[in-house]
Amino acid sequence: MIQWFPGHMNKAKKALIELMADIDIVIELLDARAPFSSCNPLIQNIIKYKKKIRLLNKSDIADDSITQEWLHYFKQQDNTEAIAGNMNNSNQKNILIKLCRNIAPHRNSFEKPLRVIITGIPNVGKSTLINQLIGKKSAKTGDLPAVTKANQRLIVADDFLVYDTPGMMWEKIEYPQIGLNLALCNSIGRNALDEESMALYLLDDMKLRYPKALMTRYKLKLEQLNLYSDELINIIGKKRGCIAAGGVVDMQKASEIIIQDFRDGRIGKLSLETPKMWEEWQEQFVIEDIKQQ
Repeated sequence: MIQWFPGHMNKAKKALIELMADIDIVIELLDARAPFSSCNPLIQNIIKYKKKIRLLNKSDIADDSITQEWLHYFKQQDNTEAIAGNMNNSNQKNILIKLCRNIAPHRNSFEKPLRVIITGIPNVGKSTLINQLIGKKSAKTGDLPAVTKANQRLIVADDFLVYDTPGMMWEKIEYPQIGLNLALCNSIGRNALDEESMALYLLDDMKLRYPKALMTRYKLKLEQLNLYSDELINIIGKKRGCIAAGGVVDMQKASEIIIQDFRDGRIGKLSLETPKMWEEWQEQFVIEDIKQQ
């Protein structure tokens, strides 16, 4: 079980609860590569009765067909719209503003402005979205989890207010797949999981679901996919020049390269989970819990 819940996130939780009474629409950012892992149950308990838009961010580096599966999955939920997000899409701002106005058409004046809150886990792109919406750089951005430390109210238009909140992580991550997926997507601090474990997990998954992309990126032969993943890290490390003293491969450095390639989309458009996989994980852990009782 992983616990990574810095003190400022407790303050963010309380602030989010207080704000929610006055909010018309919640825009929850999820990572398109791991939508359910980034769908924090702590946030869900706070926003469950609100109209919401689930924005699957970073969809430009996620598997297109799986993103469509997730959009369909979320649209089946009450009071929920779901769209694919890409911060490089210059038209995304207009699409999102129009969708918000359609959802809450009665909030359309200076006296009754539309009040939207943007929330999600750390490093999922909330501050970048804020900057896109207001057309200037007002929210702090960065490639590290937990950059935003306090709520911010910003003006999109005279009749459109948006609130930014700090990223809030799961208080306890009990499913190992979720912890690994969040770590791979760079939403958990570096000390939560070691890079070699993350790279092994990623390679195991790619060998099964994205073998062609894996072979292409690292110029591997088909028969090499039958090797254990630690052997693959060794091969990739040699190809990338990750050689330590004594001529051995620096497994840490090689693992970091593989993880960064995934994060930057250099391996290809990959997704770490599907709705079906999530249901299978849930069933697996229910069975294990019963056995332990």
